[in-house]
Amino acid sequence: MDNNREKIWRHARLSCAPMMDWTDRHCRYLHRLLSREILLYTEMVTAPALVRGGAVHLLDFSDEEHPVALQLGGSDPAELATAAKLCEARGYDEINLNVGCPSDRVQSGTFGAVLMKTPQLVADCVKAMQDAVSVEVTVKCRIGVDDQDTEKVLPDFLDQMARAGVSRLAVHARKAWLQGLSPKENRDIPPLDYPLVHQMKRDFADMHLSINGGIATLDEAEAHLAAGMDGVMIGRVAYQNPADVLCSADRRIFGAGTDSDPIEVVRQMLPYIEAHLLAGGKLHQVTRHMLGLFSGRPGARAWRRYLSENAPSAQAGPQTVEAALAFVERAAA
Repeated sequence: MDNNREKIWRHARLSCAPMMDWTDRHCRYLHRLLSREILLYTEMVTAPALVRGGAVHLLDFSDEEHPVALQLGGSDPAELATAAKLCEARGYDEINLNVGCPSDRVQSGTFGAVLMKTPQLVADCVKAMQDAVSVEVTVKCRIGVDDQDTEKVLPDFLDQMARAGVSRLAVHARKAWLQGLSPKENRDIPPLDYPLVHQMKRDFADMHLSINGGIATLDEAEAHLAAGMDGVMIGRVAYQNPADVLCSADRRIFGAGTDSDPIEVVRQMLPYIEAHLLAGGKLHQVTRHMLGLFSGRPGARAWRRYLSENAPSAQAGPQTVEAALAFVERAAA
């Protein structure tokens, strides 16, 4: 294993899941200030948007975000290979293929979780991407879809991925029901099957497997790691209550560094916010990701309310964030 891949595997011990409309570049910059070690993922970018639509601006990110992985959606091997080249040229540390998203929009494009039904096509896509780039190509999948027998489908899928040269996967420990459940319901209603994913790690010992789905605390993450998983991927909680998950992640999960301070992180965000505004951006594009930063702490409600009410203003700027932060600091005094 080369040094860069070994480094990314270490960071993959804990990762923040790719989440549409949430894990954009502003969110990732905030998360990187909270944790220097966690592996970050972009929200999904579709290969057709990059290759046919020319939307390469979707690949923009800050160098400070490293290590950061780009998640691609698609099902055409040649198109994915071309998109992967664009991602590698932008400097991403990993390219991840989405085989887990259950949305109608994704299904209509024949990618996402529906690809669990065609593992050979996934293998072809992965192989084409691997042939096109030198960075690692990984896969994020479900344990199965619809009426599939997960105890048969998942090991068969992992076996085909292994034979295609995939050595690292993240497995969402729920089925995706492509008919009858909304994407939101698919995140909660299908039961979690952690034991099945743990068994896959025992059966595919040479693969780096991360477990995803319903994991809400670092205590839970540590339990999965202690049970033998190589990595844990945390989703909504890392976004909605980032301080509780990320501030102590470096120390607890990676044995590195000290806990970050969310108040100090807000101050570290101010130069980034100023640069974003100078480039023509809007304050709320950044602060919408910061609303949950003090969840459960004194002053959190006032912080959230002040930013929600004032950040959309055309006159809003760093001073708006400082005014919101004052509520937290006064409450903590």
